[in-house]
Amino acid sequence: QVQLVESGGGLVHSGGSLRLSCTASGSFFRINAMGWFRQSPGKQRELVASIISDSSTNYADSVKGRFTISRDNTKNTVYLQMNNLRPEDTAVYYCNANVRVSIFRDNSGDYWGQGTQVTVSS
Repeated sequence: QVQLVESGGGLVHSGGSLRLSCTASGSFFRINAMGWFRQSPGKQRELVASIISDSSTNYADSVKGRFTISRDNTKNTVYLQMNNLRPEDTAVYYCNANVRVSIFRDNSGDYWGQGTQVTVSS
């Protein structure tokens, strides 16, 4: 039983910044990893950035050097700091968490946030 709630999307001019946040709530044993995906019309959903339990991160080539993913374990929250935004970053951004729900069963699965719209104008 995991719920992910996102916030921070909006409209920004090219070159601007936004910070997305995603908080996990519910009853679970461990969050294995969290990440951000995005999807724009006519395109496949793609991984933007992810962070695992040891704080290792990875990024899509298109956002390296501009986006930073981080986490606050005390709040079960993951953030995505997006700087120097470009129109091609316009998409719905979805928070994802791979969660082991039970201490007794290794039944890890993926959970998704509701999505937050990011629009970057020229």
